[in-house]
Order: sequence, then C-alpha cells, then structure tokens
Amino acid sequence: MSFTVSAGTASRVYSWQHGSLLTALEQGLSLTTSGLSDVRIVDSEGRSHSPAALYQRMFGPRPADEAAQPRARAA
Repeated sequence: MSFTVSAGTASRVYSWQHGSLLTALEQGLSLTTSGLSDVRIVDSEGRSHSPAALYQRMFGPRPADEAAQPRARAA
C-alpha cells in the first residue's frame, strides 16, 4: 500500500510517497505543526485525510485534544 503526503505554501505544493501509513502520518503531523498549509494524506484508494483526523481514527483523541475537551464536574 502507498500513501502520499502533500502540503503547500503560498507558492508551491510538495508531495512525498510512503510505503507505511505510520510514516506518512508522522510526516503529516510534523508538517502541520511546522506551519505548512493544507496537509493531506491520500491512501492508495484515493481517500484523502487530514493528519489529525487520520490520527484520531486510528488511535482516538490525541492527548492535547483530550485536554481541550470540557469535562463534566461532579455535583
């Protein structure tokens, strides 16, 4: 299976090929945190995912996402 990671700047679009979903996800998350825009991961079936949505689908909420969620208080 192959995965394409793409990301853009104001003037260019870059893409990288990966044979592993985990390496594609790692790069996608890294590119997102480095400030590149429109970071996408496309699988061999042509489905496009944002790195955050793909991470959540595979592993559940990221620790930073859980901290941002409001928690119910005991009465």
